[in-house]
Amino acid sequence: MTAETSQTLDRGLRVLKLLADTDHGLTVTELSNKLGVNRTVVYRLLATLEQHALVRRDLGGRARVGLGVLRLGRQVHPLVREAALPALRSLAEDIGATAHLTLVDGTEALAVAVVEPTWTDYHVAYRAGFRHSLDRGAAGRAILAARATSAPEPGYTLTHGELEAGACGAAAPLIGVTGVEGSVGVVMLADAVPERVGPRVVDAAKEVADALR
Repeated sequence: MTAETSQTLDRGLRVLKLLADTDHGLTVTELSNKLGVNRTVVYRLLATLEQHALVRRDLGGRARVGLGVLRLGRQVHPLVREAALPALRSLAEDIGATAHLTLVDGTEALAVAVVEPTWTDYHVAYRAGFRHSLDRGAAGRAILAARATSAPEPGYTLTHGELEAGACGAAAPLIGVTGVEGSVGVVMLADAVPERVGPRVVDAAKEVADALR
């Protein structure tokens, strides 16, 4: 720790990260061991975080991430959208199709940023805020594919007619962005996705991931 940083704040953030990485919660003793501090310090940290609804404790005494984190998370979308827009604009103009950034929201895929091409005679209308299940559409399927593999290099997913009749899509997952699970893709009116689109979508996903790191 340097003189300019807060040890207490650092410990509190470490508590949240530890809890976010577990599905079953952690006890005070487990947190004490992981943080290398005594139980009294952990009790104080948890009490403060509970006051802000960032942590909750179940009947067994295990600490878990609280619902207050969701309220903070909602404010992340505008920041992510702003960082992704340059890559999405380039993708939309290059391919001539509607480009989008999609993030996981619970069990659904949520489009948080959409850019439509400026030079095409027609294109698919796709709006920020559009939701669909993760197992339908290229955006959601790309995310599920990334969950199922540990490959460092992302592939791409192609679909046809799953969300809109006559429309096909291509998407690639965001890789290596802590705390963000999502994909970058395009949707177009076509019988099939042109061969060059898949690799171009992968490149755009890498650009967005780099902007978010």
